[in-house]
Amino acid sequence: MILSVISLYTVLVFYVIIFLTRFAQFFIKPLMSADATMREIKAVDSVLSHVENQKNMLSDSWRLRQLQKHLSRDDHPYHKFSTGNMDTLHVRPEAKGVDTRSELLKFYDEHYSANIMHLVIYGKENLDKLQGLVEELFQEIRNTNKTILRLPGQPCTPDHLQVLVKVVPIRQYHELTVSWPITPTIHQYEEAPSRYLRHLIGHEGKGSLFHALKILGFATGLYAGEAGTMEYSFFNVSIDLTDAGHEHMEDIIGLLFRHIKILQHSGVPQWIFDEISAISETSFHYQAKTHPISYATGISSKMRIYPTKHWLVGSSLPSKFNPAIVKKVLDEISPSNVRIFWESNKFEGKTDKIEPWYNTPYSLEKITKETIQEWEQSAPDVNLFLPIPNVFIPTDLSLKDVKDKENFPVMLRKTSFSRLWYKPDTKFFRPKAYVKMEFNCPLAVSSPDAVVLSSMFVWLLEDCLNEYAYYAEDAGLYYGLSLSDNGFELYLGGFNHKLMILLEAVIEKIAKFEVKPDRFSVIKEMDTKAYQNNKFRQPYSQATSYCSLVLQDQTWPWTEELDALSHMEAEDLEKFVPMMLSRAFVECYVAGNVDKEEAESMVKHVEDVLFKDPKPICRQLFPSQLLTGRVAELGTRTKYFYHQQGSNPKDENSALVHYIQVHQDEFSMNVKLQLFCLIAKQATFHQLRTVEQLGYITSLSRRITE
Repeated sequence: MILSVISLYTVLVFYVIIFLTRFAQFFIKPLMSADATMREIKAVDSVLSHVENQKNMLSDSWRLRQLQKHLSRDDHPYHKFSTGNMDTLHVRPEAKGVDTRSELLKFYDEHYSANIMHLVIYGKENLDKLQGLVEELFQEIRNTNKTILRLPGQPCTPDHLQVLVKVVPIRQYHELTVSWPITPTIHQYEEAPSRYLRHLIGHEGKGSLFHALKILGFATGLYAGEAGTMEYSFFNVSIDLTDAGHEHMEDIIGLLFRHIKILQHSGVPQWIFDEISAISETSFHYQAKTHPISYATGISSKMRIYPTKHWLVGSSLPSKFNPAIVKKVLDEISPSNVRIFWESNKFEGKTDKIEPWYNTPYSLEKITKETIQEWEQSAPDVNLFLPIPNVFIPTDLSLKDVKDKENFPVMLRKTSFSRLWYKPDTKFFRPKAYVKMEFNCPLAVSSPDAVVLSSMFVWLLEDCLNEYAYYAEDAGLYYGLSLSDNGFELYLGGFNHKLMILLEAVIEKIAKFEVKPDRFSVIKEMDTKAYQNNKFRQPYSQATSYCSLVLQDQTWPWTEELDALSHMEAEDLEKFVPMMLSRAFVECYVAGNVDKEEAESMVKHVEDVLFKDPKPICRQLFPSQLLTGRVAELGTRTKYFYHQQGSNPKDENSALVHYIQVHQDEFSMNVKLQLFCLIAKQATFHQLRTVEQLGYITSLSRRITE
């Protein structure tokens, strides 16, 4: 055993040296051969398959981002086309007598110098060994004493401010993005003014802007935050609109600025900053281990921005309360500094401009601050106020004294209503837990109508819990509901201290579920658009879905589910939910910083509320209902081909799923198959994408069909 371990370690070190040697040569003597240059240009723009630029052409987020860039100073780097294509990387340069490869080498000579480069090596070897490797292998990187390239300030002039831009998207939706160029706050990372404002403007509890818009039936989502660089930045508020919200755009903008004015007049309470600081500190110190490549690249980026003592922390730990800096940002998000981007398919045929790179139709009009003030004054009278203190912030971060060191989940409890699997934390030692409860309700997926109604049930549950559960999420305690192959799933995860409180709230809402007609209408509209936008999904995603449709029992075409949804009313859901829940079995898994008694109490609570009430909501399944889902077994040495035309005629991309059925679900064989995929996926990627260039998105993975 000792010899084997030493041999393995030697091999690992050997490969580390080879890798670092090659990596260093990228910066010492980069080849950038003509063949490799052209191959990468083709990979960016090839029309043969799902490649970077072509798939971005049909992405509304990319299209809006480029339009925002287009409407800025044309002498600013922000204005430029960000991804490139064959035209920009080859055709245009060649027409001007410019060689792309020569420009690459020129760019390298002008901007790559050891004095402005940062290197992070993440490995199992000790620090002395890693430092020695770096000094040996990277010492030849030349130092030409370059200075870091600084961008020329804000990309927007007064001509690009106080504008309302109407945009025609590809998918079916309405969205408002309100944007203000602001002084970058990355330099005040310990004061975190933008995080403070993101917390308040993006809040979803009672009294928040989103809660008011939701009650009015105007919005289904709201997101706020800063994005940019060290030289320029934008504070953005994005609002997902309902059809009614689209018709009340002026009211929504008015309420947004009214909310900002309330924040200006409320001062900057320190207790809110203290909450943000406490949550940030707890989240940072008990965060999950980051994937090595993400960890290394993250630190290398931080080295450009922060002093040495904060390279590992970055902006994760706001610690200096400074109300003046928050007020400064508040002053910048004003009517005189705003850019409003309004996306909707209803603008089709009503615009007069085209963005040149993505051919996005849009129109632009100037709006004065007086106009916005009028919108603010005429907006609905709603109650906007600051959030209340967050009761979900964990204060008990102690670790449980686990006596039974279980290496694998054990079945702790089984009744006719439920089964509990339990796995205490014996490895990570963090005050966190994970709970998953699968409600096996056979009626939930028995037809397209049932799937649609089950989906509406899940949507409305989350909608009802949102104001309450948002505080938990903000404090690092998450929950979610989703449909499963046999019913629906509830999962909770995060700090375990207040987890039981959240679980009890969710189970109570399931037990006392009610359908509010106004919220049903909003959720139905959301669900309808989600189904309609299926035709705009990327081809590889559609192909994967068709694979499930062909193989799995009780899987229905989205077109049939959309047809079923169009006929649904609130009364249908009111009748369906009691029937769906009438027969159920709950499969539970509890893991983490939870002892056996706590795990059992969670499941007992579910049984007491749903199964053991004098008038029980759920009853045990019949024996015949305990069967799992069925999957078509493909015959040995037989081949099947299923072809489906793409649902979006504007999408030139195609996709192929090659499904090989290997074996029935079995632990040992699953591990072997997973190992095979780990070994084979890199070779697959290299052959199909790099050598043959058949597609930009190429993958090999294990798929469990059940």
